[in-house]
Amino acid sequence: MTRSTDPFGDIEELIDVMTGGLEPSGDLAVDVADTGDEFVAVADLPGYEREDIDVQLTDSTTLSLSASRETESVKEADRYVTRERHSESVTRRVGLPEPVVESEASATYENGVLTVTLPKQTTSDDDGTDIPVN
Repeated sequence: MTRSTDPFGDIEELIDVMTGGLEPSGDLAVDVADTGDEFVAVADLPGYEREDIDVQLTDSTTLSLSASRETESVKEADRYVTRERHSESVTRRVGLPEPVVESEASATYENGVLTVTLPKQTTSDDDGTDIPVN
């Protein structure tokens, strides 16, 4: 029997299995709800503009969210001018437990909250197609 030499790798693998593939990313927390017919992902992105936010389905089971912004403040005192620049970006990939219909996905951004609606792919209740025997 071979024993793993990386116990932390085993723990990370267990966490991946338990979280359905959600990847941690520091600052961007994403809530994903299963409403039956669709998944709804919600992320708080206060201070960002719509054009700062990028939402993509990299495939039918992976949602990718990213936002980037740059701010600049100018302070004048006596004969000195100070310019301070700050850039911030966050990225998050979320694994979905079931495939979604990519062409029907939608996203809204209101009051600093991004909401992504992802309709699930439906499978017919049939167990296949009947082929008549002649």
